[in-house]
Amino acid sequence: MKNLGTIALIVSCLIIVAAIFSLTSFTKIEPEPNPITVKLADESNYTVESLSTLIDALNDFSFEFYDQIGTSEDGNVFFSPYSIFVALSMAYEGAAGNTSTEMQNVLNVLQNDSVTLGTFGRLYNLLNQNQDGYTISTANAFWAHQDYTFLQEYLNLLENFYMAEANELDFAKNVEAAETINNWIEEQTNDKIKDMISPSSLSDYTKLVLTNAIYFKGMWAIPFDPDNTYETDFELTSDETTQVDMMSDIDNDYNYTETDDLQIIELQYAGDDLSMIIVLPKENNITIAESALNSGNLAIWINSLMGDEVDVEIPKFKFEKKYSLNDLLRNMGIIDAFVPDIADFSKMDGTNILFISEAIHQSFVEVNEEGTEAAAATAIIMEATAIPEEPKRFIADHPFVFLIQHKETGAILFMGRVMNPAE
Repeated sequence: MKNLGTIALIVSCLIIVAAIFSLTSFTKIEPEPNPITVKLADESNYTVESLSTLIDALNDFSFEFYDQIGTSEDGNVFFSPYSIFVALSMAYEGAAGNTSTEMQNVLNVLQNDSVTLGTFGRLYNLLNQNQDGYTISTANAFWAHQDYTFLQEYLNLLENFYMAEANELDFAKNVEAAETINNWIEEQTNDKIKDMISPSSLSDYTKLVLTNAIYFKGMWAIPFDPDNTYETDFELTSDETTQVDMMSDIDNDYNYTETDDLQIIELQYAGDDLSMIIVLPKENNITIAESALNSGNLAIWINSLMGDEVDVEIPKFKFEKKYSLNDLLRNMGIIDAFVPDIADFSKMDGTNILFISEAIHQSFVEVNEEGTEAAAATAIIMEATAIPEEPKRFIADHPFVFLIQHKETGAILFMGRVMNPAE
């Protein structure tokens, strides 16, 4: 059977759980009438300028998070900055005091601001469109404890601007609750992210779980011919190699640029709405590429891309990753949100007893001849408390960095590092 040709598959989910450390009883939420299903998020008050500002904040977050995870993790890296950013933003909307200040410093967006909220809605609407050659979908949901009351203003904000699906669960039945949330994540990621939330992460202290999921499947605008894929060495280090299946395309035009130390190529997906950017150090030293990663350089590289005849060779790869985000986010400056009795999420429920007990991100990526499939999910759990004559050659036979970007907005949806395609 012909290979699907997936370049990347990413799934991500973030969970926030709030725990209560008192014996105070809470009034059960009375069921509301079934709301009218709205297909599009509220994007009123957004402007072209506000969308650009939001994308800048997202992309800055992407590179800052990569700095943290790239340092703390060995080997391959893959995550959806979009998924993490959106899930954290949903939690941030309920923060107050220093908790809010710390989250704002990391996310760099205004809280409960009509223009910003409308811009989140606009980005959601732009991404949730299926075009010829690719499929992309994002989804948000919140899962409230059935015996806990949240401020209606906060819930309305999640539903209207983040299009977050409202759910109630009995977290005391942690096995059933975890299964329900995991089933939602699997459905939203085309079964690529499974068993993300462990029942042990949930309990009667759990009051809220916020989730985001993103799924992408795209075909290359210029597919790789499987007959041209061959087995070769991939240089792990100067004296160590591994065997990989190397995809090859000769004498085609690609958007390409280079610096003294790097080669940068753009691989288009069918439909021309998304693309993969690969940053390959000319020497086998991934640090050269990673040290150059920032929003300013990305903009320079993209603006420098020119159509050119390039011989392209990149390895097929497939891997899954799961990250606990607590320490990574603390290192970025979100500290109080994880500390009982100090965290302030009073804009969620009017109290100071909620804190983030766990933040989780899980992803999957696969790259092959025909295109890319990617999925990711994030969950935040809260508890109370000059041009040569010959074609250029882009041979990715040693570690490289890649990202998948929504071209219209410039939003980085997925980002990763390939250290060993064979793992």
